[in-house]
Amino acid sequence: MKNTEISEYVKYIGVDDKTIDLFESQYVVPNGISYNSYLIKDDKNIVMDTVDKRATTEWIKNLKEALNGQKVDYLVVLHMEPDHASNIGNLANMYPEMKIVGNIQTFTYMKQFFDIPNLEERKVVVKEGDTLSFGKHELKFIMAPMVHWPEVMVAYESYEKILFSADGFGKFGALDTEEDWTCEARRYYFNIVGKYGAQVQALLKKAQTLDIKTICPLHGPILKENLEYYINKYDIWSSYKPEDDGVFIAFASIHGNTAEAAREMKKILEEKGAKKVVISDLSREDMHECVEDAFRYSKLLLAASSYNMGVFTPMEQFLLHLQNKNYQNRKIGIIENGTWAPSAGKTMKEILSKMKDITICEKIVTIKSTLKEENRMEMETLAEELLK
Repeated sequence: MKNTEISEYVKYIGVDDKTIDLFESQYVVPNGISYNSYLIKDDKNIVMDTVDKRATTEWIKNLKEALNGQKVDYLVVLHMEPDHASNIGNLANMYPEMKIVGNIQTFTYMKQFFDIPNLEERKVVVKEGDTLSFGKHELKFIMAPMVHWPEVMVAYESYEKILFSADGFGKFGALDTEEDWTCEARRYYFNIVGKYGAQVQALLKKAQTLDIKTICPLHGPILKENLEYYINKYDIWSSYKPEDDGVFIAFASIHGNTAEAAREMKKILEEKGAKKVVISDLSREDMHECVEDAFRYSKLLLAASSYNMGVFTPMEQFLLHLQNKNYQNRKIGIIENGTWAPSAGKTMKEILSKMKDITICEKIVTIKSTLKEENRMEMETLAEELLK
């Protein structure tokens, strides 16, 4: 899906990182990550964001090749997170006359990360709706606070109708990887931006007023075709609507008996007419993939063992991840297991009670150690209630 051709004037100077194991020290990225940076060449040369320190050498090489002996006149900083901002200091030292564009909050954070000579004389402070012209190209700045840091803004270039979207519309995966955009963009969105749906909705409303032909994010491919598809996905995700009609079964099993119950529940749901049923073992599968699936499907079934008078740790972690990402607007069924004092159901309900617009099925199935025929009958009742 590599596509770095933008236009005669706008050059991609970013870098693929295929050596990273965990993005932000927590997200598995089997196909790496891209750190996107752009150069606009006009009467002035404008760099749109820098890259992570892991990619400094290659980025400087790409920049100098694109400049072809010219200098950088402006650096626009849309986002101060280190995977995009680590080379602000390097660039400022390389081009001491370069102006640096950001908002008030941008420069507050910049001073925390860098000691830039003469910053007060070099900074250009912009606010909502401000524009800067560089010849044919003009950038309009749109504030996007908490998408997903307070200082974030995006920039619309009116001559070529390009939206420089910061972390918006980004995805995991290096640009030289051929893979479906939606899956890794969804995992990226819900785990990194997902908590801030209201703020994303506010930004989308602003974007509706713009004639956008190209989206240039800070991670992932440049988007030029079918932009309505990508914008629609962001509208669904940020409004916490289910993307697909189906049931996601997440189970946490210690000795395998709860796993057996979860797999049996999958069969029952399918027999009862569920359009799609997806099942995941929280102890073994990527937790962040599971978070993604919880948001993707319209219903959630939780099956967990009791543990230390609470719930088995992988399920607790999963639910706390969902709570942290602002999980809401779903119907949920619960199966618990325990040998002497089943406690998983109560603990799961306590965590779920802190989430918004969550409907918990009245029927909670309690298994005592191993699945019995009477449990299967109860699971059929639960399935009917969940699918109603």
